[in-house]
Amino acid sequence: IVIRPPRRDRAHAPVLVGNAALYGATGGRLFVAGRAGERFAVRNSGAWAVVEGVGDHGCEYMTAGAIMVLGPVGRNFAAGMTGGIAYVLDASENILGNAASTLSVRHRPALDGDEAWVRAWLAEHHERTGSVLAAALLRDWRTTRARFPTIVPNRETGSAAAPVPSDADEPVAVRVPLVFARSQTSVHTKPASEAAPL
Repeated sequence: IVIRPPRRDRAHAPVLVGNAALYGATGGRLFVAGRAGERFAVRNSGAWAVVEGVGDHGCEYMTAGAIMVLGPVGRNFAAGMTGGIAYVLDASENILGNAASTLSVRHRPALDGDEAWVRAWLAEHHERTGSVLAAALLRDWRTTRARFPTIVPNRETGSAAAPVPSDADEPVAVRVPLVFARSQTSVHTKPASEAAPL
């Protein structure tokens, strides 16, 4: 599903998805060139989504899937999260609030091995939605990659892909083939204990 504002809409950071979107989702992909309301991706167990901000209680009790947030995050983010992964632009440990106190999740300050496919996923978001924000982040990837901490369950142990070399050509081309991101669909869809052996 691709959601973007009308071409003539000049609103800055529009809210395009209401409350409880992706509640209990078991699969699929969502690209939103705007913000989502409260309780976004609560109990998500397999969907992938990119949004440009979420309200309170985002990703609560998430068990699998992957969420990328390119904007502000409300309170109580990722509380009770036991699986999956979230990438939140400019997030500090403070956004976890009560979630951190329950010891269910932790804030990993870098993309590490996930960098290559996060970059491709962000490019897919731009290609599908025309997001101005995604384009700007991709053009300055050298800076952007340091702005993407990762929020993972405490039991998460590994990374998904090899990191992009630090001397990669800049700026990155915004339009990239979608085949790379599609090839990563098995990443972060099941808790490690349930994944099939390699």
